[in-house]
Amino acid sequence: MAARLTTARLRLDPPVLSDVPALFAFMGDAEAMQHTHRQRSLRACRRHVAGHEWQRRRTGIAPWTVRALDDDRIVGWGGLYNDPFDPGWGVEIAYYFTPDCWGRGYASELTRASLEVARAAHGLGEVVAFAHPDNPGSRRVLEKAGFVAERFLPDMQRHFFRRRL
Repeated sequence: MAARLTTARLRLDPPVLSDVPALFAFMGDAEAMQHTHRQRSLRACRRHVAGHEWQRRRTGIAPWTVRALDDDRIVGWGGLYNDPFDPGWGVEIAYYFTPDCWGRGYASELTRASLEVARAAHGLGEVVAFAHPDNPGSRRVLEKAGFVAERFLPDMQRHFFRRRL
């Protein structure tokens, strides 16, 4: 996976420890993470990011820190990953953004870039994703990118999506 990737409006970098406080500002926020897992402390967020970076070293696949090109501010975290904390689903795509960036199309831009990396750099045949039923915006992002909802997982309270590449 490319160490750094630039899209039309975003710069995607492997996270470094100095990114964690800015990531925790939204990944630890109950409103921002209302449809997914919230990090309970800065330490937990550090552990979460470090666990994914361990996966990057092993497989070349892990989420990026997402920065807006116009001001270099950290606005999100996401991309491809093979979850070290809940293994077995295969390569997933996920995205988490600061609430002030919702609705700007950043998740769609990140998803398109991630799918291209999945195809071109990793030769993957498919990518999966999850969306909470109360998060129609996330579902729209996935559907626009060609993901298909396959089933609802009651134990996770999530819709399971798959995108063949």
